[in-house]
Amino acid sequence: MANQPNNPLSSAALIQKTGEDQVISVPSAAGFIDSLEQRYQKLKEHAEAYPYVWASYIVVYGGFGLWTTYRWRKLRRTEDSVRKLQRRLRDLIEAEQPASSAKVVEKGSTSSVKPSK
Repeated sequence: MANQPNNPLSSAALIQKTGEDQVISVPSAAGFIDSLEQRYQKLKEHAEAYPYVWASYIVVYGGFGLWTTYRWRKLRRTEDSVRKLQRRLRDLIEAEQPASSAKVVEKGSTSSVKPSK
């Protein structure tokens, strides 16, 4: 009895004792919303009581967020520049391949012309 919660809605299910323990119903969405409102009120009271603690949370986690954003954007810019360079290299290779294949065809045709003389 001492370990039972004060709020009956906080338990997973409401229990009615009638000879045997039976589950009546699971808490509805209203119970969930009430628990969220209670948690919000506790956090609000704590933030009002200890503003410097919450300010330090904002500074630390905000700093981590800014650093992560900076590194993410830098990674994306690096990936974009690598993609551009790869595309330029691919274009250069494609432009060079037809020219080199034409040279191979010319060399093959000139070698076949010489024995016919």
